[in-house]
Amino acid sequence: MQKILISSCLLGEPVRYDAKGTPLDHELIRLWQAQGRLVAVCPEMLGGLPAPRPCCEVLGQGGGAAVLAGRARVMGADGSDFTAAFIGGAQMVLELARTNGARLAILKERSPSCGSHIIYDGHFASRRIAGSGVTAVLLEREGVQVFCEDELAAVASLLAD
Repeated sequence: MQKILISSCLLGEPVRYDAKGTPLDHELIRLWQAQGRLVAVCPEMLGGLPAPRPCCEVLGQGGGAAVLAGRARVMGADGSDFTAAFIGGAQMVLELARTNGARLAILKERSPSCGSHIIYDGHFASRRIAGSGVTAVLLEREGVQVFCEDELAAVASLLAD
């Protein structure tokens, strides 16, 4: 059975920076949970960060790819550098993908870890830009297809093939 990585916050777990979840109430999520397909992951928590924690954004051009290349940093709104925790957490998620044979992931959009299409611009002014988070980039580089919470139909279509 094809396993699917999913951001823990989308299952309602209080792991976001504000110690809240963003539960995704959808029939496909309930079906995949019942089938035992879902593998919950939170890169930030796996990287050793607590909940709550400072809100973080990628500072510098290039999103998660630039972070992985050492050209950008993941910074907290309080000025703390969380780059190492974000990279470490992404590597742990990749290992979970390998261990579980997961080739699909549903990750929380706009997150500096999990965003697959949109992240924030690094200035903590609620400005969104095109880009991907650290974990999303690392997973895609390793052949895991990454989707956001609005793309469940696309995931279902791949599972049906």
